Amino acid sequence: MPLAVYILGLSVFALGTSEFMLSGLLPAVADDLHVSIPRAGLLISAFAVGMVVGAPLLAVATLRLPRRTTLIALITVFGLGQIAGALAPNYAVLFASRVVSALACAGFWAVGAAVAVAMVPVNARARALAVMIGGLSIANVLGVPAGAFLGESLGWRSAFWAVGGASAIALVGVATLIPRIPVPDEKPRLRRELRIYRDRQVWLSISLIAFAAGGVFCAFSYLAPLLTDVAGLDEGWVPAVLALFGIGALIGTAIGGRIADAHLFGVLLSGMSASTVLLVALALLGQYAVAAAVLALLLGVSAFYTAPALNARMFDVAAAAPTLAGATTTAAFNLGNTGGPWIGGAAIDAGLGFASTAWAGAALTVAAGVLTTISLRLHRRGASSRLVTGAQAAPVTASTTTSTPTPTPVGGCSGQPESTPKYG
Repeated sequence: MPLAVYILGLSVFALGTSEFMLSGLLPAVADDLHVSIPRAGLLISAFAVGMVVGAPLLAVATLRLPRRTTLIALITVFGLGQIAGALAPNYAVLFASRVVSALACAGFWAVGAAVAVAMVPVNARARALAVMIGGLSIANVLGVPAGAFLGESLGWRSAFWAVGGASAIALVGVATLIPRIPVPDEKPRLRRELRIYRDRQVWLSISLIAFAAGGVFCAFSYLAPLLTDVAGLDEGWVPAVLALFGIGALIGTAIGGRIADAHLFGVLLSGMSASTVLLVALALLGQYAVAAAVLALLLGVSAFYTAPALNARMFDVAAAAPTLAGATTTAAFNLGNTGGPWIGGAAIDAGLGFASTAWAGAALTVAAGVLTTISLRLHRRGASSRLVTGAQAAPVTASTTTSTPTPTPVGGCSGQPESTPKYG
């Protein structure tokens, strides 16, 4: 695996910490800014909305720009957004800072994922994406609990300052260690890349990603108040339980990344089924502190176990447009991250209690499983993407001292031996 892929994973650590740390800061933010917890939860949705809009928008805007320069610019804007959040005098300013940070985060994910996939063979795509997602998992293991600890000890603003510092470190790594990405002989054409949206498998992938992410984060976004108000845990235990979720996420990413290239649909169906069962269990047993903690760990495993497969599936069906594939995946995940907290907040506002967020999440993961089954049946009937098999996209490659294989689009268009992943 090229060193640059690991640098991207390290950068994602800062991005992921900012994206998810509010789950442990909601009560403090709500109290300080004099808003309700469901309204504070909309700050999570605000970030997700920025990701949804920013991923395709910035992917299109930067399609012909140098990849490394784009990554440097985006991580810089992201860091400035964290500083703005730390200094925010009111809810509106904090909300705006979250949107701006999310736009930069979305662009970094889209461009970074395209670069990571381009530097490895087709049968290593899920592993390369698992490295990036691993940065997100480590953010949940270390960054999110650390943010909750800082919020409790020094105030919620200190968590934003810490992420700003992590972003500065990431900027140095990207600027010094990401290799120059040569401009392709044939420049990407927007019209050709947009053709991927004619494919129903692309839209199925978008939908199942959104439902899968929405189901998990419908419950996870309100995990802190569930632990304190339902399970009766002291606030000091919240960072530890969030760390358990992150440890589970790291384990799930490692397992899913290793087997998803060979058994993509098997990973998707088993992971979504497990998430559904765990969410139902959380709804029924969330009043017991030990059960809630164990279920948080297992939910992290099941949610991130499917993440490499969800990413790889999109790159399989949209290989003709790798940058837009990365952007579309990012947007799809964050459609779920937007809708999930919103649905959970609506359930709380309706007086159904914090445990109702787990019931709602289970319904969303069931829908994701149904969509996955439909996609698998279409695939078995030979209805996979025509744009993949006919792709002539020229992937970007990095100029490094170590030779790295050039990816072959699924279908073997380059004339080299195919390495098509198995599904099942």
